[in-house]
Amino acid sequence: MTAVRILALGGAHVDRRGRIHGQTAPGASNPGSWFVEAGGGVFNAARNLARLGHPVRLIAPRGGDADGEIVAAAAEAAGVEDTPFTFLDRATPSYTAIIEADGNLVIALADMELYRLFSPRRMQQRAVREAFAATGAVLTDANLPEETIAAIADAARRHAHPVFGIAISPAKVVRFRPVLPALAGLFMNEAEARALIETQPDRPQDWPALLRAAGLARGVISRGSEAAIAFDETGAAMLAPPRLEILGDVTGAGDALASGFLSAHLAGRPLAQALRQGAAAALIAVRSPLAVAEELEPELLARVTGLVPEAEMLS
Repeated sequence: MTAVRILALGGAHVDRRGRIHGQTAPGASNPGSWFVEAGGGVFNAARNLARLGHPVRLIAPRGGDADGEIVAAAAEAAGVEDTPFTFLDRATPSYTAIIEADGNLVIALADMELYRLFSPRRMQQRAVREAFAATGAVLTDANLPEETIAAIADAARRHAHPVFGIAISPAKVVRFRPVLPALAGLFMNEAEARALIETQPDRPQDWPALLRAAGLARGVISRGSEAAIAFDETGAAMLAPPRLEILGDVTGAGDALASGFLSAHLAGRPLAQALRQGAAAALIAVRSPLAVAEELEPELLARVTGLVPEAEMLS
C-alpha cells in the first residue's frame, strides 16, 4: 500500500535540554549536562512519519543562523522535504528545557516569536498552494498564530484533505478552538485538553464526550504513564502503556504517539489499532535519548506494537 503524502506546517526549531544528574535541588545549582538537537511538535512528527515511509514536506519559518542549519540537517537526515520560509536577519525559534534525572520535565522556556511571521498571507504563495494540491493529508501545530491555523484548515478543506493538529501546550492549544469542527483529529495531553474546553471530567473515560461536545470529531488524549484515550465517530478506546524500567527522555513522546496513530489511521486501521501503534511509537521515543528515535522504522514499530496490550473499547 502506498503511504499517504503528508504536508507538515508549524514548529521546527532547536531544543536545548539540560539534564540534572542527581536528585533535583530547587532554587540551587544542580550538576548536569546540556544536549542540543532539532525539535518542534510538527517537525518531530514529520520526521517520525518520514521514517515510517510517508513522503513528508515541511513548511516552517526559520532564521538565517546556525540553529537553522541544525534544523535543515535534521530534516535531511530523516528524509523530510524541507521548504522553509527563511528570515536571514532573525533567530531560529528555540525551546530550552530542564529535565530531571528520571526524565521528567522540571521547567521549560520557549522563544517562538518568529512563528508570528508565518501569517495567513504566506498561504497565498504559489509554492504553498502547490504543496497543498500535491498532498494527501495536512498536519499542523499550535506554534502558529490562530489565524494561520484557520487559513491552513480552510486550504485543506478546499482540497478535500484531512487536517490534523498537535496541541503543543495548554497556553497554545486554545488556538485550535475556532477550527475544532474542521479538524480530522487533535493530539493533546490531559492538561492541554483541560485548557481547550476549560473543564475537567470526573473520570478519564468522559473526555471523549466533552471534546465531542466542543466540536472535535476525533482526538487522542495522552496521560503520561496513565492510560491514553482515543475517540472518533465510531467510539472510544483506552490503553494503558507498559511500564518501563529504563526511561530515556519524555521529550517527543507525545509527537511520536501522534505519528504512530496518524500513520495507522491513514492506512485505514481501526481506532483501537491506531491507538496501540501510537503507544508503541511513544515507547520507542521514551527509550531513546533523542526526541525522534533514529532507530524508528516500520518493522521495529510493528514488533513493539506486538508488545503493547490491546486497547479497551469504551461504551
